[in-house]
Amino acid sequence: MSERDTPVPADWGWQRSGRVSGPAWFACLVLSAVGLTSAVNQIFNLQILGFAPISTGYYYLLIAFFLPIVFLAFPARASDAVRVGWYDWLLAAAVMAAGLYLSANARNILSMGWDLLAPPMPTAISGLLVLLALEGVRRCGGAALLAICAVFAVYPLFAGSMPGFLWGSQYTLPETARAHAMGVESIIGIPMRVVSDLLIGFLVFGVALTVSGGGDFFMKLATALLGGSRGGPAKVAILSSGFFGSLSGSVISNVLSTGSMTIPTMKRCGYPPAYAGAVEACASTGGALMPPVMGAVAFIMASFLNVPYVEVMTAAAVPALLFYAVLLLQADGYAARVGLRGLPRGELPSLLGTLRDGWVYLFSLALLVYLLLVENIESMAPFYAAAVLIVTAVFLRRGAGRLQVLLDFLVQTGINIAHLIGILAGIGLIVGALSITGVGNAFSRELVQYAGDSVVLLLVLGAATSFILGMGMTVSACYIFLAIVLAPALVQSGLDTMASHLFILYWGMLSYITPPVALAAVAAAGIAKAPAMVTGMMAMRLGLVLFLLPFMFVYNPALILKGSLIDVALAVTTALAAVWMLSSAFERYLYFVGPLRLWHALVMLIGGFALMVPEHRSDLIGLVALTLVYGERLLLARKPHAL
Repeated sequence: MSERDTPVPADWGWQRSGRVSGPAWFACLVLSAVGLTSAVNQIFNLQILGFAPISTGYYYLLIAFFLPIVFLAFPARASDAVRVGWYDWLLAAAVMAAGLYLSANARNILSMGWDLLAPPMPTAISGLLVLLALEGVRRCGGAALLAICAVFAVYPLFAGSMPGFLWGSQYTLPETARAHAMGVESIIGIPMRVVSDLLIGFLVFGVALTVSGGGDFFMKLATALLGGSRGGPAKVAILSSGFFGSLSGSVISNVLSTGSMTIPTMKRCGYPPAYAGAVEACASTGGALMPPVMGAVAFIMASFLNVPYVEVMTAAAVPALLFYAVLLLQADGYAARVGLRGLPRGELPSLLGTLRDGWVYLFSLALLVYLLLVENIESMAPFYAAAVLIVTAVFLRRGAGRLQVLLDFLVQTGINIAHLIGILAGIGLIVGALSITGVGNAFSRELVQYAGDSVVLLLVLGAATSFILGMGMTVSACYIFLAIVLAPALVQSGLDTMASHLFILYWGMLSYITPPVALAAVAAAGIAKAPAMVTGMMAMRLGLVLFLLPFMFVYNPALILKGSLIDVALAVTTALAAVWMLSSAFERYLYFVGPLRLWHALVMLIGGFALMVPEHRSDLIGLVALTLVYGERLLLARKPHAL
């Protein structure tokens, strides 16, 4: 479930490249098994063999077991794509030794204040861990993210010489190394704590879903439900990517796995290649915003807000459903206007047969939701759900296939966790630098003063900053940085806290479907054999509501279920009407009317935007616009088109 913490998809690339094979594969298997055992021991408080490390010792232990996998699974350079060099083994051994040393001395670090003043040995190991964390983030996140993390890593060395609000407390090189490696705000700060205490179980669940065949099930289920309708393959792509993405939380892997099946089918049905790629890119991006699992950043958000993850999941539900409603309406409108048909009946799987064969996936999903919402055991819930999937997958296999399922599960889980830890350990350097220098709070105050009393200006500045950072940083890095420097400014301006943090998340996610980066669109374009820029522009148009939804729920928190039942119902109804009108305008097709002329589309566009403004006067504009279009057609006695 490594959301976009991946310029190069981490999914099953290790199998395709052949890099993780032989001794490297065995090492990853052992490291993953020991690391997962340590996590289960800590989360369930099993005290295996009487072993129960303190929390910081546990965090270092996960670094010791999973960060070495980064150096074995992800190459240092392109020429190493199919082999593990001696230096990879050396770096893996070094980071493992550093993690184990710090874990063994976790109590000394806390009781003796080693993050402030430590003997030469732990200080030297701290410096080594910082350097290895930077190399890990380079391998997992790319050179751009490395540059950003490196600048912040050394920022405390020069903070006292910086001008204005960039001025902060200055540290020496040993002090900086100790603060980063042994302090509780940097490498083992919030990002690492979220992975270790909560997210690791959902990563396990995501891999269990993949190796047990969950992707195929959700594809068949979506095809059985919507494949036969007009433009059915596009609706299948939207529904299956929404299902699978909401549980796996990974955007790029969602595009590559479901898109390899849905995009060719959409093209065969009559959708242009760029349109087919854009549909899949948008649907996969929305999966990382769709409960119950969402992406890694949602768990980080819960930690920043100090609220149960269930609150984030609940708040994100309505905006995510609105986004998928827009995609379905546009896909249906395009198919109706152009005259596309669905899949032949002979190609549709049986709905009852699909449910009979894949009941375990629905059961595991229901179990996960029940444990999250009712039992409120967030850290343990995904382990139980994953156990159901793995046990079922093992029993469905025969002979050696059973063992292979378990081995694939362990290795892939280890690589996914390592990939996320590799990125978040580096991102922790950003958090640590802003925290120990005090610059984060100063930046937030400066932003509020610059915006003055204009909440709109502050939101526009925030949206632009989120979008720009989202192009050069992972979504997790973008969110963490802005949660420190921007979110407090939004909250100080009187905006809802949850809405402010979701605002940052949504705008950071936009870089997936917006040129020039548009990673999801580029990945989909490769499958569709369409120009990447054209696909990106089409994805931007189909996903336009993602640009608008953050402003809607910031100004009207009822859309994130804040308020009375009447307020929520009214807000959701109005928002549905708005996205329906916008979808009709974009595709120039309106139900019971048919294809729209240009002026009809413009009127619907104006009405849809008006309905998005949380004021009754603007709602009236939307109603008038809708009345004009339907009324004009009735006056002309045009024959209505059926749904």
